[in-house]
Amino acid sequence: MQSIGIKSASSGRVPPEEDPDQGSRTAEPSKYARYADYAPLLAGVGATAGCAGALLALLDLSSPLRGPLVLFFLLAAPGFALAPWLRGLDVRGRAVACASGAVVVNLFVAQAMLALHVWSVRGGVAAVGGVGALVFLSALARRRRHRTPSGGTP
Repeated sequence: MQSIGIKSASSGRVPPEEDPDQGSRTAEPSKYARYADYAPLLAGVGATAGCAGALLALLDLSSPLRGPLVLFFLLAAPGFALAPWLRGLDVRGRAVACASGAVVVNLFVAQAMLALHVWSVRGGVAAVGGVGALVFLSALARRRRHRTPSGGTP
């Protein structure tokens, strides 16, 4: 069994950057940093897939990809629309909150359409897309309204 030694703080202690027991504290690149160049490409592919799913559902076209692409649209559109509202969270927390918010938006739209007896696949896809667009545009309007007169953000 090994014991862990605890050093007491003293005035002659080596700074944490140079402490041999603590290792180097320089900012190391993230293990995902090499994939940062692909983020715009992946965003474009995701937007294209979501738009294709919405079009397949709205135009009532039959395709083997219709189900997965419509499902992707129904989860991605509200999720990405909520992302600007959650800027203060870290990446993982933001992803979980966006996914949860997307499920909530979908359930809210489905419940409202069922209660009003106007349920249809086309209407559901259009309503989710509309709610997502409203949420995203409200975030952009809020951001624009809170800018300082010099043009920067506070």
